[in-house]
Amino acid sequence: MTDARFDLAVIGGGLTGAAIAFGLRRLGRKLAVLDEGDVAYRASRGNFGLIWVQGKGHGLPPYGSWTQRSAREWPRLAAELRQETGIDVALAQPGGLHLCLSSAELERRVARLRQVVEQPGFERYDVDVLDRAAVLRRLPELGPDVVGGTWSALDGHCNPLKLLRAFHVALDRAGCAYRPQHAVQRIRSDGNGFVVETAQGPVAAQRVVLAAGLGNAALAPMVGLVAPVHPNKGQVIVLERVRPFLPFPIETIRQTDEGTVLIGDAQQERGFDDSLGIDVLATMAARAVRTFPFLRDVRVNRAWAALRVMSPDGYPIYAQSTTMPGAFVATCHSGVTLAAAHAFALAPAIATGALPPSLESFGIGRFDVQKAA
Repeated sequence: MTDARFDLAVIGGGLTGAAIAFGLRRLGRKLAVLDEGDVAYRASRGNFGLIWVQGKGHGLPPYGSWTQRSAREWPRLAAELRQETGIDVALAQPGGLHLCLSSAELERRVARLRQVVEQPGFERYDVDVLDRAAVLRRLPELGPDVVGGTWSALDGHCNPLKLLRAFHVALDRAGCAYRPQHAVQRIRSDGNGFVVETAQGPVAAQRVVLAAGLGNAALAPMVGLVAPVHPNKGQVIVLERVRPFLPFPIETIRQTDEGTVLIGDAQQERGFDDSLGIDVLATMAARAVRTFPFLRDVRVNRAWAALRVMSPDGYPIYAQSTTMPGAFVATCHSGVTLAAAHAFALAPAIATGALPPSLESFGIGRFDVQKAA
């Protein structure tokens, strides 16, 4: 015996799944979110909170357009969440800065950005190259090692923990059936849609959306898809609250709406190891102190590691199964940046039963499917 049949079942309750479900909530669909719970390798717990466009899209120009679209839609997303839940997700889009600690580093950064924006078909945007004097005018407490950086007015940040909470509150108020501890064991077709076998029993749905992060690697083959994702470890240092000193995010340092300072600058291929690495944390802290010397005297409150969801080329995967139509996969490592695009562009497409041509670049055809499987 299955639960009542749903029109759509989103598998995964993290930022990607919750954003898609949020976008589906008003489309006349009976909706369920099946979530493994906090035992999952939930990337949402460790998200740094950036809404970042600068430098995105190298090797895949449509990703540059996709991130820009999401950044433009973010004010609407924040406004809807606040109206429906009363939760302010602390959206700020004042622009963002990537800092460089040597001339060689700045030269490499500028060359990389030039390669990105000069790609055929790339939706161009302005990136300003700032020398030390220009950066110092914006950040008077800058350390002597900073030589300059690159600035984009499109960048910003939010509070990712408040964002995840707001999504779930909004889904609850919209009547979405949220099912925690429903780790998915098997997905099968029943001739009228899908039956999702979970640890708490079966759930039937006309369509399913796989948004389970790293879990998509095992789930996708069940519906004739592939999701060759792997974990990439990031680490974050959380400092105590300090007076406001950072009016906009830096790619590796930001000050939250509550005053705490976050330092995040690690990408490690360590499999499913989400333990902290003291050597990596020390390197991150040293660079942060070179950037803002006064941070040397600020206490560390805590630190954490979390696993990003990375595809072979680092870009999202969006696809519908050709052998089991109605089954979709959605995965990315930029759940905050892309939250608005997932809610306002991807979710409506899923509701219609077909992904638009604009998302074809993110399909599984770009991978060697046999090798990925």
